[in-house]
Amino acid sequence: MRHALLSLAFALIAGAASAAPAYVTGEPSLGKPTAKIHVEEYASLSCNHCAQFNNEVFPAFKAKYIDTGKVRYTLHEFLTEPANVAAIGFITARCAGADKYYSVVDGLFRRQAEIFETRQLRPILLAVAKQAGLSEPEVTACVNNPAHGEALEARVAAGVARGVDSTPFFFVNGVKVNGVTLADLDKAIAAAGRKNRK
Repeated sequence: MRHALLSLAFALIAGAASAAPAYVTGEPSLGKPTAKIHVEEYASLSCNHCAQFNNEVFPAFKAKYIDTGKVRYTLHEFLTEPANVAAIGFITARCAGADKYYSVVDGLFRRQAEIFETRQLRPILLAVAKQAGLSEPEVTACVNNPAHGEALEARVAAGVARGVDSTPFFFVNGVKVNGVTLADLDKAIAAAGRKNRK
């Protein structure tokens, strides 16, 4: 699967490589680490519904729950077609470092429509990566590291094993959320809060 998934992605940014920057392992999160409510989202950078959530819903969710310390939020990487677009984006985000991971993800979601309309992944990806401090050779080295593709595949497989079959897909304190709107998340977070008080 690895070579079929990422070979086209690698070709899209082929070029001179340099030493790759530090790669983020684990699952970077936003919010208070000790928050009693953990919201997990499985998303794909090539999923238009995920982009819509990121662009239109997430800012209000972040202001209401993450910025206030009520929720710890974790984005889990998942792949939908065209999988190479999502894969190369997530790998690049991890190479931007823990403090820039979410800014790269946000930048790619906000330019997703442009990527699909123009069919120009490379210049848009490099522009977003540059804003996060990555050079073109660094992006090339990052994406062409086979270990990064293998690690991504393992994360996706873990999501499948957990029952994830579509994106965006949410859990609140380990309980699947039925729906993807802010109202749906409000309801799930309120229910988790009631359980915490028992």
